[in-house]
Amino acid sequence: MDTADLGLPVDVPSTALFTDQYELTMLQAALRAGTAGRRSVFEVFTRRLPHGRRYGVVAGTGRVLDAVENFRFDAGVLGFLRERQIVDEETLQWLSGYRFGGDIWGYPEGEVYFPGSPLMRVEGTFAECVLLETVILSILNHDSAIAAAASRMASAAGRRPLIEMGARRTHELSAVAAARAAYIGGFATTSDLAAGFRYGIPTVGTSAHAFTLLHDCERDAFRAQVDSLGRGTTLLVDTYDVAEAVRTAVEVAGPELGAVRIDSGDLLLVAHRVRQQLDELGAVDTKIVVTSDLDEYAIASLAAAPVDAYGVGTQLVTGSGHPTCSMVYKLVARAESGDPQAPLMPVAKRSTGGKTSIGGRKWAARRLDADGVAETEVIGTGPVPADLVDRQLLVELVKGGEVVAREPLDVVRDRHAAARANLPLSATQLSRGEPVIPTEYVPGRSGS
Repeated sequence: MDTADLGLPVDVPSTALFTDQYELTMLQAALRAGTAGRRSVFEVFTRRLPHGRRYGVVAGTGRVLDAVENFRFDAGVLGFLRERQIVDEETLQWLSGYRFGGDIWGYPEGEVYFPGSPLMRVEGTFAECVLLETVILSILNHDSAIAAAASRMASAAGRRPLIEMGARRTHELSAVAAARAAYIGGFATTSDLAAGFRYGIPTVGTSAHAFTLLHDCERDAFRAQVDSLGRGTTLLVDTYDVAEAVRTAVEVAGPELGAVRIDSGDLLLVAHRVRQQLDELGAVDTKIVVTSDLDEYAIASLAAAPVDAYGVGTQLVTGSGHPTCSMVYKLVARAESGDPQAPLMPVAKRSTGGKTSIGGRKWAARRLDADGVAETEVIGTGPVPADLVDRQLLVELVKGGEVVAREPLDVVRDRHAAARANLPLSATQLSRGEPVIPTEYVPGRSGS
């Protein structure tokens, strides 16, 4: 069974209202002016990475494709717009038949990116493209922020698995998206069952402190859990006294006990003490899982500790201090008229204060050094240099309104691991720094 076809249990009938009102009022004005049908090119990019980050991670592309397919103005949506007098009847009539019929290109999901990278390029008429701005940015900004945090945590964890467990720290729908993005970034499992149902991500979980507190004593709680879930379960050992709990856990489950979880205290010190105690009790194969407000720095600080897995919640689903990637969706080229064959002309906002952008439909490629390691992100609007033709990054995602690039989540996850491994070693450093490779712009003639 392909779980991606099941649909999210809390799905909405349409994604058309996941937008800002001015997208529709711009549409109305453009329809009246006769410019709505001009062929246009919009691009998603960010002018800078979050402070101190060395690379970004593209995540949410698959969800964008779903959102574009479901961007439909059904009777209920049209009734809402009519009742609120958001747009006029002519615009409502146009919206009633809306289907995105253009093309979308983008960095493949899981790829890394840098300032200026054209992460997604949306082409079609102005009317059909402008409506997608908010929903595309909403998805990519959120998911890419989570995936970047997850990637840093995965680098810090090395070969030790990471468990995503942040559902209770964010919106219920964001939790599902966050689990998906975390899996792309390198997490192994999630505690969120909706994410497992929707995306096939492996799910885990056993018990919380409430289960221990429910019983008359810790031994009774451990016995109940082992009787129900087997000796390979994970027992939570920090409700009362950790040393006593570990001793009781091994007595109840035997040396076959799967794991113990520590959720408080000085994790470095406690982990060493628990490992020693488990070994002395003969539970040499029992693993230690640590949780408790971990981020990439805390994970890195536990690198020398006898820890086997990490559970991460709040810091992950909030992007570890950077909950957005500041991506923007800008018109970079448009036709001189409504003629489908009219040539494209580059356009760009003129601004001070760091909000400038570069006009023209762009390509992107990554130049490698003699050892095959990424050394430059190259972006241009003219012909692609011969040495970069085979290094181009954008792939076709939607053609003529039809999605052409859906792929399993495990493929995306593997792609990210490979892309991160292809960066200079300093990419994995957690200290603040500049992007690990520079962005180079190659100007040229922009056209259709």
